Amino acid sequence: MGKSKKKLLQIIILLLIVIVGGYAIVTQVSGSGGKPTEGSKAPDFDLLGLDGKAHKLEEYKGKAIVLNFWGTWCGPCVKEMPALQAQWEKWKDKGVVIVGINAGEDKMAVENFVNNVNVDFPVLLDPDKVSIAKYGISPLPTTFFVSKNGKINKIHLGQLDLDTLDKQIEELVKS
Repeated sequence: MGKSKKKLLQIIILLLIVIVGGYAIVTQVSGSGGKPTEGSKAPDFDLLGLDGKAHKLEEYKGKAIVLNFWGTWCGPCVKEMPALQAQWEKWKDKGVVIVGINAGEDKMAVENFVNNVNVDFPVLLDPDKVSIAKYGISPLPTTFFVSKNGKINKIHLGQLDLDTLDKQIEELVKS
């Protein structure tokens, strides 16, 4: 290969690196990398619940939704379960639904956990972590507060305490 062809090939490779790098930076900064943000529409899901039925985000249309992504092996997830259950009991008759989406565990492990901690809000299974990917979940727990019109009002990373959860749901109901 001649000197001029090598130089041209190097320039083309360098340009490709700059273009790909620029694209990566722009998608991260603009938030268009696929991960939902506050104010954006909540991605739909189609997951099997512990009740044996398929559930979609659409079925909760017209309600304020608290989507909590969690795992039984996650200490902060376990610690916030009583707060989620208490808020479910407080708000379920006021147009609010709390939905727990388990991150990749089998049904028996999730059922045993839910029974042991006396949780009775809807719990959905995401064995293939499809919704985890759609929502860009990291770390666990992560909670999305979704308004009645399907828009994400607030995203909370990490463990929620009872007071914070109550305030967020109150804001959600008012929005």
